[in-house]
Amino acid sequence: MIEILNASMLNRAKDTGALVADILQTLKSRSTVGTNLLDIDRWAKEMIAEAGATSCYVHYAPSFGRGPFGHYICTAVNDAVLHGRPYDRPLADGDLLTLDLAVSLRGVAADAAISFIVGDARPPESVALISATERALAAGIAAAGPGRRIGDIAHAIGAVLTEAGYSVNTEFGGHGIGSTMHQDPHVPNTGRPGRGYTLRPGLLLALEPWVMADTARLVTDADGWTLRSATGCRTAHSEHTIAITDDGAEILTLPSQTRA
Repeated sequence: MIEILNASMLNRAKDTGALVADILQTLKSRSTVGTNLLDIDRWAKEMIAEAGATSCYVHYAPSFGRGPFGHYICTAVNDAVLHGRPYDRPLADGDLLTLDLAVSLRGVAADAAISFIVGDARPPESVALISATERALAAGIAAAGPGRRIGDIAHAIGAVLTEAGYSVNTEFGGHGIGSTMHQDPHVPNTGRPGRGYTLRPGLLLALEPWVMADTARLVTDADGWTLRSATGCRTAHSEHTIAITDDGAEILTLPSQTRA
């Protein structure tokens, strides 16, 4: 299903997006050396409840996971890149942590992810990975607008990742979003311009470039959910929910203090 939101739903989507972004920024500020992944999950649960929102993850049970996810946020550390299930693990200086969060508020969902380095260490490989996904995300957003196509976004994302020297995995990518978290159209992280679904005002997309340092192959962790790099290399993932408007693309998952 491809859902085109009306003006009322778009306004609600802006509120949901700001909530997701604000929670992620709060969790980032609290994620210091020694912080346990289970604490991050607990904090996410508390903030979602305080906002009167609903987790898109806790009861989520798609075909690619093993049973309900059972947690409120994805926490992926170092070689984990997607669907990271929180577990009893304290963070260490230099860990590369990705937080991926989706919630629904007043019937509209938003989805975003941030990657950052914990503590004071700045491993060059980790800095490069994060930078590549952030630049690819910006390029994908710049390529979005009414009359453009999914392939234009995919090509823009893939060009940045490839130029940075990374292989692109096409098993998982971005997606439509609206009254539910995962909808059509699929937005791969590489593609051919001018191909695919034509973007229309009112369409919401979650764009999410992610890379692994030296491989494009994923392996599934024993928890049945967490996806890791096959070689054990580090990974990064950046994501925004955007709305296609008459004028281009609007980022919905910016922190509230940065919004006009």
